[in-house]
Amino acid sequence: MKPKTIHIQDVTLRDGNQALKRPWTLNEKIEVFDLLVSLNVDGIEVGFPSSNESEFYTCQVLSKRAPKGKPIAALSRANEKEIAVTWEAIQHADSPRMHIVYPVSDFSIKHVLKISEKEVIQKIKSSVSFARSIVGPNHQIQFSGEHFGDAIQNFEFTKLAFMTAIEAGANIINLPNTVERYRPMVFVNMVKEIKESIGDKAMISIHTHNDLGMATATSVESVYVGAEQIEVALNGLGERAGNTNLYETVIALHQNGESLNIQFDRIYPTAKRISELTGIPIGEKTPIIGEDIFSHRSGIHQDGVTKTMNQSKGAYRTFSPEFVGRFDKETISFTNQSGHKAIEFLLCQKGIEVSKEEIHHLFSVAKSISSKENNREITETELVELSRSILTYQ
Repeated sequence: MKPKTIHIQDVTLRDGNQALKRPWTLNEKIEVFDLLVSLNVDGIEVGFPSSNESEFYTCQVLSKRAPKGKPIAALSRANEKEIAVTWEAIQHADSPRMHIVYPVSDFSIKHVLKISEKEVIQKIKSSVSFARSIVGPNHQIQFSGEHFGDAIQNFEFTKLAFMTAIEAGANIINLPNTVERYRPMVFVNMVKEIKESIGDKAMISIHTHNDLGMATATSVESVYVGAEQIEVALNGLGERAGNTNLYETVIALHQNGESLNIQFDRIYPTAKRISELTGIPIGEKTPIIGEDIFSHRSGIHQDGVTKTMNQSKGAYRTFSPEFVGRFDKETISFTNQSGHKAIEFLLCQKGIEVSKEEIHHLFSVAKSISSKENNREITETELVELSRSILTYQ
């Protein structure tokens, strides 16, 4: 059921920006937009035009800036006035996409909307129909069923809601895990059932949040039950714990043999710049972009690393640093968790050759120093100095 083409739709400028402590200025949004174009994401959601005048103008500017053929979306609630404003903001894009959102879960209908399911269906039908009447027959309309991931209790109704949107003119059905509450396969199985229900009547899109830390896994697995589009955000930005992380998602798909349009070597410089623009630091253990992800300190790992360092597939490495635009390399450091191979490798890097007996002696001394000094790392410089002071070598 896997689709032939997987579309990467970025929502950083809308979902990511709205969650920032200090939302971006126009110039900053233009820079982020250009970064997304350089990454070659398949589509970009530029904002929420009806929310305020500044957002409207920004969406207008970015839509006019969009490359030919690049889908440019903007979000609107299921309200005719807001839909009209949204279309006015993005219509100058070469490929504008109207995005309408409305709740579909039983909880939201009862406790947020406080209306009947019949009224929900009427609202979806009227809003999507109106959108189709103003965008014309050739442009895409995406309908998002907000809180889809929480719609287990009224799933048959949810199917009806999506079919109503399609019959009213929607080309894309977006399935959001608006708040992540369950394990990935619960959501993935819901996606599978929706795909089986609507078939090829519309593209299936996925939009997941990371409340439980499983957004990327959920989105990637959804591809394998028929989702054709994944909505992602740079640096995993978004409300609360963020949205599906663009970098993790595209690397995971690539590693599983999927063909994407992404310029992978733009990932790391983009991540660094987004961190600067948001003031949100990149954690050293963050997948793909973290400072520490090519570091090896365990003795067992270091042995495998040194034997496979120059191969395309590393014993303890998923991808090469340069693949994602990094200029660093795999590093080996010595702590009291390290092995003899670390000593040999680090000295060899400095052109120092020692016997196995000398390595064993130096290893014992270095481990003793580390352990006595609060298990600290012994630097490469210190190892060289130790070798010169206690060893005899040619």
